[in-house]
Amino acid sequence: MDYGLILEKIVSKVKAEAERLGTAIPYIPAEDGRYRDADSIYWWTNGFWAVLLWQLYHATGEEIFRKTAQRSEDRLDEAMNGFENIDHDAGFIWLHTSGANYRLTGNKRSERRTLHAATTLAGRYNPDLEIIRAWDGQWIKGYDTTGAAIVDTLMNLPLLYLASEITHDPRFKSIAMRHADTMLKYMLRPDGSSNHQLVFDLETGGLIAAPGGQGYAAGSTWSRGLSWAVYGYALSYRHTGMERYLDAAKRAAAHFMTNASLTGYVPLADFRAPKEPVYYDTTAGAVSACGLLEIAEHVSENEREIYIENAKKLLCAMDEKWCDYNPETDGILDGGSVSYHADKHHEKIIYGDYFYTEAILRILGKDFLIW
Repeated sequence: MDYGLILEKIVSKVKAEAERLGTAIPYIPAEDGRYRDADSIYWWTNGFWAVLLWQLYHATGEEIFRKTAQRSEDRLDEAMNGFENIDHDAGFIWLHTSGANYRLTGNKRSERRTLHAATTLAGRYNPDLEIIRAWDGQWIKGYDTTGAAIVDTLMNLPLLYLASEITHDPRFKSIAMRHADTMLKYMLRPDGSSNHQLVFDLETGGLIAAPGGQGYAAGSTWSRGLSWAVYGYALSYRHTGMERYLDAAKRAAAHFMTNASLTGYVPLADFRAPKEPVYYDTTAGAVSACGLLEIAEHVSENEREIYIENAKKLLCAMDEKWCDYNPETDGILDGGSVSYHADKHHEKIIYGDYFYTEAILRILGKDFLIW
């Protein structure tokens, strides 16, 4: 697999997309193969386009990537100022836009935006339950989601770690760790599989239920949720040095790779779903590839190659079967599934493109850590 050639193809394609999109923020291509602007300025994936651009700007120095990313960040002021529908995914939106800009350029306005977003995320912390509340409103049928937490939030915690780094205020980091510990207790199972959603009793703090969420059902293992755990816990280890987080990442990684190996390293959308119908989710493979490469940076030399080679197997399977490098169409990584019970499967999704590109850049040593 020629990673350098793949990067050249990605650069060419994303440059063409940037020229077509202007200020639009993409999510999933329409039926004609072209992106449309996101339906909502509050949508949780709105930061992935900008961070893809920032990664390519760092790798190539080409101004089109910086300018397009900056326009995307400026547009998101509408969401921050509107203060509606802001939830646990504040990290995915503003760490990837303002946080990336601040890390790369030192932009003071981006620094302020980053701290604003981190304060919003920290404000969702429930000290009695020791969780960051996932959503406002009724998102889980039959349950009061005021006491709900989800595995996805593990990937948003780096926004809080960055805020503590900037301000030298340990409160942000403390909130991140308390949430990570609660999720470690209730979300990650002993065999390394994971729940997606957790619902707690607001009075007693006890766990009421672990609904299936975007997976097949309660007790199943939604593969992208598990990939959030692989990468999320590896990142919490990076920022805290706590061995329990690295151990959790390794346990989740072992379960993920055992299952992905059974389907040619293209993971199923849920590892504990019925054999038919067959739904894949390449985005889970892309996230996990990044997580495996992150773990590789924190283990002994004797272990490192295991994680690197498994990440490469995931990337190779994606490149061989699911990648579209044609500059005339939008989206790179096909085969993504938003959830197991989605109306449509096996499509291009912007976060799949981002994590696939990040993994390629990591292999080449051309990435920068935005987490």
